[in-house]
Amino acid sequence: MDISIVIPLYNEDESLPELYRWIAKVMVANNYSYEVIFVDDGSTDNSWQVITELAAAHPEVKAIKFRRNHGKSAGLNVGFEAAQGDVVFTMDADLQDSPDEIPGMRAMIVDEGYDLISGWKKKRYDPISKTIPTKLFNWATRKMSDIELHDFNCGLKAYKHDVVKNVDVHGEMHRYIPFLAKNAGFKKIGEKVVEHRARKYGTTKFGLERFVNGFLDLVTLAFISKFAKRPMHFFGLFGTLMFLIGFGAIVYIGADKLYMLSIGQKARLVTDITWFYISLTSMILGTMLFLTGFIAELIVRNSGRKTEYTVGQRLNLD
Repeated sequence: MDISIVIPLYNEDESLPELYRWIAKVMVANNYSYEVIFVDDGSTDNSWQVITELAAAHPEVKAIKFRRNHGKSAGLNVGFEAAQGDVVFTMDADLQDSPDEIPGMRAMIVDEGYDLISGWKKKRYDPISKTIPTKLFNWATRKMSDIELHDFNCGLKAYKHDVVKNVDVHGEMHRYIPFLAKNAGFKKIGEKVVEHRARKYGTTKFGLERFVNGFLDLVTLAFISKFAKRPMHFFGLFGTLMFLIGFGAIVYIGADKLYMLSIGQKARLVTDITWFYISLTSMILGTMLFLTGFIAELIVRNSGRKTEYTVGQRLNLD
């Protein structure tokens, strides 16, 4: 199969028939074999009924329905598991992503050898309350991931089949699939300017809290990508530094008191010195961080979970 299109959705019953007709028109015009996988994320409108009717009339339509709302990441994850196409696309169900972009993005995967192509909605039709936080979010993600994309959160993306089978999209990590793909060893990541269309039906399902959650997820992902297999390198380093700084300060305070006594001058009580408590706190925190890293290292090494590797090719193996 040439193409799989994974479409997570929540309460988009008005747009689904038009979206499928548009996709089918593009697929037929380019003679692609394809499947469209709708993932209904616990919709409370008539979305599932519409999908059922589409599936009955068109064998290319496949669908998965959650019993309750689990979020976009969960929808993409189960869609990726079901996808069979050589190139897998994701797009939103609100008609703001254009299926006309599919042939160009597919060519970049198939002909130019990219692992992942992310859409870049260079000209957007969103309010300024959304565009400014989006720019800040994309800037922070570029800096932390070292991936030069302008629009990480664009729903329209194209992937090699192997990419979607080797990334685990959970929580709110759908925003960082390029980052996840890079960590899995797929480093040829590009982007293509795509058309952004104004929403035709309904209203957006996301609020401003997604930017706060997105930033926290980014920090988590950046930490896990570097230290998940070696937590002692992070906690042990900072713990040791804090302990040494505190210990050095304690030694200095004690040496200063001994010196004052040796020359016959009255020395202040150690407990009257503010820096004594700061130093003591630094030593305690340093010890706690070091022990945290040590315990985390023991958990990682004895978890019983096999180390996960991304295998690129196999030869003469059944």
